[in-house]
Amino acid sequence: MTQATEEARKAIVIDNIEANITRDDVLKAMKVRRTPDSLLSLVDAVLQRCMEVARPKAMFTVCYVSSRTESSVTLEEETFHSKVLAQNLEGIERVFPFVATCGVEVDHVQFDGTDMMTTYCADTVRLLLVQAARRHMDKHLKSVYSLPQLSRMAPGSLQDWPLPEQAPLFRLLGDTESLIGVRLTDRHLMIPIKSVSGICFPTEVRFESCQLCQRPVCIGRRAPYDPELASRYGVAG
Repeated sequence: MTQATEEARKAIVIDNIEANITRDDVLKAMKVRRTPDSLLSLVDAVLQRCMEVARPKAMFTVCYVSSRTESSVTLEEETFHSKVLAQNLEGIERVFPFVATCGVEVDHVQFDGTDMMTTYCADTVRLLLVQAARRHMDKHLKSVYSLPQLSRMAPGSLQDWPLPEQAPLFRLLGDTESLIGVRLTDRHLMIPIKSVSGICFPTEVRFESCQLCQRPVCIGRRAPYDPELASRYGVAG
C-alpha cells in the first residue's frame, strides 16, 4: 500500500463544531412573510430544544485519482461516472470525499404536537446545523491542506451524476454510521435526512452544480443556471 493510499484510508472526524444559530437565522431560512408573537415563541422553543442536544458532525477522507476517462474518474479503487466530475478533476490528483450531518442527537428530538409549522421549524434548525457542519469542514480543509478555494459536487445534484453514485462514495468513506451516525439506505438516501455528502476539490474558479441545473424552482439554489457553462461541460439540454 502506498503512502498516498494509507493517507486516504484515514477517516477524519470533526465533531467539535460550534453552531451559533439564532432566532433571526431560523426565521430568515424559513422565509416567512409575517412573524407574529406566536411564531416567535415557537421558534424560540424549538431552537432551544434542538440546541440543547445538537452535535453536528462531519468526516472526510483524503483520496487520490488513480485513473480517469472523459466521463469517469477512479479514486483509489472506486469509479465514479460523470462527465462533469471528470472535467472538474482534470489536472487534480488529491480530493476529499466527505459527509456532514446535523447529527443523530437532534434528529431524534421529538416535539409535542405534529403541526406543520413545528415540523418546518425543526427541519429548518436541522438544515442550519448541517450547513454549519459543512462550513466548519470547509474551513478545516482549507487551513490544514493550504487550499485557497474549494468546490464540491454531490451525487444526485445533477442528472450527469445520479444518486446511486452515493454507494461508491460511502465505500470510500468507510463506516460512517459508527463514526458520525450517518447511514445510507437501499435507495441511496442518507439518514439523518439533514445530511450532505460529496467530493470536495481545490479549484481556481468556484464551481456550483446549480450552474448546470435548469430546474425552475429550487429552494437550495446557490447560483443561477449558466447555459454557456453547461454547453462547455457538454450537459446542455
